[in-house]
Amino acid sequence: MSFVSRPFLIFFPTVFALMALTNLPAFQAMEQEKRLRIRHIILLIASYVFYGWWDWRFCFLMLFLTLVAHVCALQMDKPWRKTALVIGVVVPLVVLGIFKYYDFFINSFCDLFGIVRTNTTALVIAVGISFYTFQSLSYTIDVYRGKIEAERDFIHTALYIAFFPQLVAGPIVKAGDFLPQLRQERNISLQNLEPGLQIMLFGFFKKVVIADNIGPFIQAVHSAPSAYSAGTLLLAAYAYFVQLYCDFSGYSDIAVGCAKCLGYDLTRNFDIPFISPNVNEFWRRWHISLSTWLTEYLYFPLGGSKKGEARTYLNILINMTVCGLWHGPEWKYVIWGFLSGVAQCVFRATGPIRKKIPKTPLTNALNIFVTFHFFCFIAIIFCAKDIGTALQYIGYIFTLHRGIRFVSFWGIFGLVLVWGAHLVACAHSRRLGIRPTGYYPLVSLGSFTGLLAFFLFLGITVALAYTGQSPFIYFQF
Repeated sequence: MSFVSRPFLIFFPTVFALMALTNLPAFQAMEQEKRLRIRHIILLIASYVFYGWWDWRFCFLMLFLTLVAHVCALQMDKPWRKTALVIGVVVPLVVLGIFKYYDFFINSFCDLFGIVRTNTTALVIAVGISFYTFQSLSYTIDVYRGKIEAERDFIHTALYIAFFPQLVAGPIVKAGDFLPQLRQERNISLQNLEPGLQIMLFGFFKKVVIADNIGPFIQAVHSAPSAYSAGTLLLAAYAYFVQLYCDFSGYSDIAVGCAKCLGYDLTRNFDIPFISPNVNEFWRRWHISLSTWLTEYLYFPLGGSKKGEARTYLNILINMTVCGLWHGPEWKYVIWGFLSGVAQCVFRATGPIRKKIPKTPLTNALNIFVTFHFFCFIAIIFCAKDIGTALQYIGYIFTLHRGIRFVSFWGIFGLVLVWGAHLVACAHSRRLGIRPTGYYPLVSLGSFTGLLAFFLFLGITVALAYTGQSPFIYFQF
């Protein structure tokens, strides 16, 4: 089930109503533990219905991974705890490898050795498997490290992994952040509903108004790049970066808002990334949950930056290459991740030189300009059907290729709107005297002006929404 589907418009109010019923006096008279268990069972069933809407068979796969994580975590106080850790890490990785990367590895092996593959039947990729696999891994590892205690209640473990707002496209939630919330009284309340609905609305606007309306322009240009002028190709590159941001951050906003309406808090996944002055800062602001996960569970275990410069560069390249491979079973994603790693290595290597350059508003603006364009151009690799097409596309831009001039209103509108929102967020942060950070311009729905603003924005979103079929980009990951 998708957030931007008709079934969800029925599903979410139904789940919300069922959760709200537990606020009635009859439920409030129960013991807290029993009342919380009813809520958790409602959410768990709803989460499996949400996931099974695509393909009910994969519910058993998610349940299997949940059982592995739960059982292995319970063994961490036993003498065979290391064996439990190995099982808790290897099994999810094998499942991920089979259901997402099997065909990629087989095809790559056959291409390498010139083997003609006669059986080309590919396994269907389970939606969201990269996200809930990583959550099961982090839970097992954190219990082993002693950061959290093993959860004795299987319902809690299952709900942590399957919680539907963040199930299929993140953000990747850590057990230490979510499990404690299941032990607290998390009621349906107007205090949570006000910000939750508004955050969801921001997410829907990003997705169905900006990202989806830009989509047809990008699809037209990328389907035949040789037919378009260099200026159009450059605009399409900008537009795709904006689309990718609005599509994924829009999903994350809907997830955060949806969870907030139900009384739960999820971490933000994006933090005005387009103002990043360097590649390291960009990854602290873009897909924050993934970059944090990889840093904690891959980069640091490899040695991080504590084993010499050469090893540090190698660890950075491995970390970002895995990040690329995580996005999809294709070589273009691997190369995209590797190039991002190379950029981080260059940034680290040029540290002594950069320290000598005075920090001024002009140099900061130049750094933001360069960083933005670097990620715009490697995003072409991310979007293109293969590496050859991406290189051809980039070549047309730099050789000032002549062709059709296609000025997309939605491409320019999305670019201006996103950059404008970033600048407003920076100005807001400056007024508060804090580091530039994103924020939601929430209003009080208890006032007439607040309600007017909310429904006006809702009306704009509905009126400008793209009505074509356009799934979230990150569902394929």
